[in-house]
Amino acid sequence: MKSYGQFCPVAKAAELFCERWNALIIRDLAAGPRRFSDLKRGVPLMSPSLLSSRLKWLIEEGVVARFDIGEKRPGYGLTEAGSEFVPMVEALGVWGQRWTRRELREHEIDLGLLVWSLESSTNPKAFGARRCLIRLELTDQMDAKKYWWFLNQKGRCELCVENPGGEVNLYLACTLADAIYIVRGDISPTTAIDTQRLEVIGDAWAHRAFIKWLNLSPLTQVASRRPMTGTQ
Repeated sequence: MKSYGQFCPVAKAAELFCERWNALIIRDLAAGPRRFSDLKRGVPLMSPSLLSSRLKWLIEEGVVARFDIGEKRPGYGLTEAGSEFVPMVEALGVWGQRWTRRELREHEIDLGLLVWSLESSTNPKAFGARRCLIRLELTDQMDAKKYWWFLNQKGRCELCVENPGGEVNLYLACTLADAIYIVRGDISPTTAIDTQRLEVIGDAWAHRAFIKWLNLSPLTQVASRRPMTGTQ
């Protein structure tokens, strides 16, 4: 890792926080300990070997620690020192919502990150004790990447790349870009439905709980101060 070669505490902190990928690792660990495979899905362009070496470095610096998550292999979580970076991550998110939002470019329309975000941030408890199976159709994708299922039961949301079976309670359909705009907060779910950019059909009880299940980040409420085109 490159060093600024200074004893200044700003420089020392920046060496850790500003190194590429570190802020995103901290972003994902802010929600609690995660498995290595979960972290990898949050940074899909980062190689497994680089992620492994970066976690080792962050552990050595006392920012990250291994945690028992009830599985054979330990997970990773933030230490007290690492948790003090979280307000910085949140501040970056607020700034990003205000000043960087625009029409997505092709290389930013990331299918893997979208479905991972939905699996990890939605609220399966929105349906109470009921099992709820949601099918998402990304209408502009090839058949192999068009359909995704989210199985909500026992307080967990599980992403399924194939139909897990049982009744589908809610059908969602939109383009990949519009799904990202909704999750990012550029289009509200209600507006997307009213303008037919998002189709939501299914059981009435599941339909009523949809927005609660979506559980959008508080960052979606931060208004953009940059003119946008093509998303509203």
